[in-house]
Amino acid sequence: MIRKSALAGASLCALLGTCPAFAAAGKLIGDPAAACANIAAYAQGDVKIDSATLQQPSQLAVAERGPTPAARITPANPAFCKALGHIEPRDKAAPPINFQVNLPVEWNGRSLQYGGGGFNGVLITGLGLPPAHPYDRPSPLAQGFVTYGTDSGHQTKQGEPPQVFALNDEAFLNFAHVSYKRVRDVAVALMIRAYGRGPDKLYFMGSSEGGREALTMAQRYPNDFDGIFARVPVINWAGLQHAGLRSGLATMGEGWINPARVKLVADAVLKACDEIDGVKDGLVENPVACKAKFRPQTLRCAKDQVGDSCLGDSQIKAIDTLYSTYKFPFALANGLDDYPGWGVSGENIPAFGPTGGWISWWVGTTPPAQPPAPANGIAWIYGAGGIQYVFARDPKLDVTKYRPQDHRKRIIEVSKLMDSTNPDLSKFEAHGGKLIMLEHMADYAQSPYAGIRYFGNVQRTLGKSRTARFARLYTAPGVDHVGSGAPANVDMLGALVDWVENGKAPGDLVVAEQKVEAPAFSTVRALPLCEWPAWPRYKSGDVNSAASFTCAK
Repeated sequence: MIRKSALAGASLCALLGTCPAFAAAGKLIGDPAAACANIAAYAQGDVKIDSATLQQPSQLAVAERGPTPAARITPANPAFCKALGHIEPRDKAAPPINFQVNLPVEWNGRSLQYGGGGFNGVLITGLGLPPAHPYDRPSPLAQGFVTYGTDSGHQTKQGEPPQVFALNDEAFLNFAHVSYKRVRDVAVALMIRAYGRGPDKLYFMGSSEGGREALTMAQRYPNDFDGIFARVPVINWAGLQHAGLRSGLATMGEGWINPARVKLVADAVLKACDEIDGVKDGLVENPVACKAKFRPQTLRCAKDQVGDSCLGDSQIKAIDTLYSTYKFPFALANGLDDYPGWGVSGENIPAFGPTGGWISWWVGTTPPAQPPAPANGIAWIYGAGGIQYVFARDPKLDVTKYRPQDHRKRIIEVSKLMDSTNPDLSKFEAHGGKLIMLEHMADYAQSPYAGIRYFGNVQRTLGKSRTARFARLYTAPGVDHVGSGAPANVDMLGALVDWVENGKAPGDLVVAEQKVEAPAFSTVRALPLCEWPAWPRYKSGDVNSAASFTCAK
């Protein structure tokens, strides 16, 4: 069932008094319906507009279930022209790049490109909430942004592994970076056609794979965006696929950890580390210190002990494998030859689709199988399939016999295409671009330490003071990959706009956990969102209030 609010998108932003300043506001040229028809007539080389229709204002709606908390929310949106189109492939065997561009009747002069997720393969509409967006904030489209997204040049078919497209070189190149650049340029052309001028400022926001895309734009196309937000980015993509495979292999046979033992580990982590921040509040606010402190060996079964109240040697070895660095026998792009291990906390965040901890991403509800089964952990499904279709390009490969050294050339080739690990952001800085990164410290889809290391590499390349002029890294304790488990919502779009357009650099912020209940979306708990390497330390007062904590190092 879907509940709808009486507030429509056309008035929500103004009604709440939360619209950004319309420094260079504009409107669709002439009658909106006629302007939309004019967009439908656009054609330029390999770019085709399949349809352009004027959409009426829509109401806020909240679904009972959804793969992520934010996905349950369909925000109110204003009147806009919805343009659907595609870019023809050069290789007739490759799929087209599909895209959607949403052009509001009332425009604020800005645009926002949305990133994708997983292996993409679905059209990103640009109509939902962007990463980390507070549920009670108007959508970017309702604020007057032109929004747009793409399927990155392929559509995943029901019943097919999501990596099948990678067998085609052009499709994989589009997924790596080409599609996002092409669609960005098409969107700018449509804005010029619709409003008579291009955007004053361009923004990009992405999470997970979309976070990788965000960093890719800063590195490969440094002049294309003014503000970029990368949440939980899969930075070292080649490393992640291999580390995901290794972690899955470690849980085969006696190494598999069932849900009861996942809870056993989560409870032990909380017992060991809950009070490191100064208060027992059910959350590990300093997961870095906790990783140094917690040892799964403390849960080893005694002689003749059986059941789910302890861990066997193979299970402890599997956990140590998850925590440890994955090493390649050769260097990848930008000189990296490893992938950081995962952290601790949030192991038993409830699983539903991509939401959750170990059960969602690592161990699943059944041991890893070949081919991967739906009940397996997502990291195994992604890692095993990635090895078969992307690196070995052999769908029938037995991944238990895979050796990276046998595929060295292809792995390096993929790394150069996919890994957004270039720490030299000097061109993006020279353009005046601003970058905000956010890592969730209970993320088991990708290691938050990969992003932390990347930010450190940027600081080493450009210097800390220079990096601070245009880039920020924040870490959110207890939050899983998609924003569940602990306070995760913060208006990063507003922070970016304020920094890019008003020169107001963000400091420590506040992150909130909200009920998915319209229209109030009340805050359940809030914490400081600290600039790395700081973390929330308790002072005094209500543990559910951000004011009760301070950012400490």
